[in-house]
Amino acid sequence: MFKKLCLSLMIASMPAIALAEKDLDDFRAEAAKNEWRLSKSDKLHQIKVYVKNEEGKNIRSFRVEAMIDAPLEVVTRVQSDVDSYVRWYFATLEAKLLKKVSDKEFIFYMVHDAPIGMPDRDVVLKATIEPMTSKKPYVVIKMVSIPDFIPSRPPFVRMNAENYVVKFTPQGKDKTLLESEGFIDPGGVSPSWAINYIQGKGPYTNMMGMQRMVNLPLYRDAKTPLPFTFVE
Repeated sequence: MFKKLCLSLMIASMPAIALAEKDLDDFRAEAAKNEWRLSKSDKLHQIKVYVKNEEGKNIRSFRVEAMIDAPLEVVTRVQSDVDSYVRWYFATLEAKLLKKVSDKEFIFYMVHDAPIGMPDRDVVLKATIEPMTSKKPYVVIKMVSIPDFIPSRPPFVRMNAENYVVKFTPQGKDKTLLESEGFIDPGGVSPSWAINYIQGKGPYTNMMGMQRMVNLPLYRDAKTPLPFTFVE
């Protein structure tokens, strides 16, 4: 009789247990949306890419870390050469410097090759440099979209945002830790799968591109002054 009673209680409690487990799973899923998840780890090239689902949004933010085999001056020289972005930035068809505002700020323009079935995107970005100092052992560059800086250029769709922050930290004399974090809003009609694909693949491609560019004599052997101030 006692065994039958226990069995009956267990059966009666199963729906409640299942409901509690479902609530726990939902809680974990919600928590995961606000946590960085490792998307790609390339040990050979020392690159890690993370993604995060932002609350209330269908698109993800990205974060990337890479150890670049070049000193800070060479890395920042590549970053300063906006016209060369077509050679190493992910899916970039056009890039040009629009205005040098000061030795710590510049505005530039890019056109991105969109996935098949979508119109290509263009974007105007303002870059603000926070130089390395004796009290701050790294360089920060903040990129913020300014869509209305120049008129639209049909058939390109102007991006609402391609906002990100880049941090360069010297690691000895010959290496630089490059860290970047940000998000994109391509504007127009853009399926979330396409945006998430770009934000997952783009940062990794850019790090591989940077590593390739710093090995070019044009940058590694350059003797001319840098066009912007990265160290004070």
